[in-house]
Amino acid sequence: MYFDGQYAIDSRDVDPWNHCRPSGVMGILQEAAVAAACQLRASRDEMLNKYNLFWMLARMWYRLDRPLGWNEILSVRTWHRGDSGASCYRDFDLFVDGKPVGEAVSVWVLADADTHRIARMSRVAEFQGTDGGELCKTKMLSRFRLPAGLMETERRVMHYSDTDINGHVNNVRYADFICDAIRMDRLGQDQWVSELQVDYLAECRAGEEIILLAGEQDGLWYVRGADGGGKSRFEGAARLSSLDSGGAIK
Repeated sequence: MYFDGQYAIDSRDVDPWNHCRPSGVMGILQEAAVAAACQLRASRDEMLNKYNLFWMLARMWYRLDRPLGWNEILSVRTWHRGDSGASCYRDFDLFVDGKPVGEAVSVWVLADADTHRIARMSRVAEFQGTDGGELCKTKMLSRFRLPAGLMETERRVMHYSDTDINGHVNNVRYADFICDAIRMDRLGQDQWVSELQVDYLAECRAGEEIILLAGEQDGLWYVRGADGGGKSRFEGAARLSSLDSGGAIK
């Protein structure tokens, strides 16, 4: 079972070079995941009412073959991999005009609304027998090893504009933090983020200050967001690619 959605990339999603920002891509993936959960009758409100559980995004990864641009319509096909264990994998295939342009994988967990303890997916009847079957990908997401010597690039205070309905920093905002930490503004139009993974380790809330540290190793840029006590709140890895004559968006 899968969900198909169509999403227009609008002016809020693109950067000065008409590339859809990673946060725009992740925002679309998140919206598709929410719509797929609603189709399964497993939305945020339904999970709270039936099971006193709420969804938390643990990890998200995507890969693009080319940048996406303003006014393009991104078709997203998404499904989950099953209901076993304490986490649920959700896969995505991405298309523009019927042609594949990328893929994505995310990991979600359910937590008790009162205790915040992680619940097993087998408790949720809506996920029994509704996985993607042969569509399911084999890619697994694990926490990556950060290289030594990451350098502090910024200290960033979280504000109201960063937060979402749950009262903590919206998942997609971390993609912006990663791009800012590696100074995408200085790289120009020929560089774009072709692959990104974000690991969500602890919630951030308005008023908190996060220290951003970044460094490059073996073609990947790594970013760590830590609090004043040195605890990691999120970690990310981004691959930058250069445009060729076939990849530029006019």
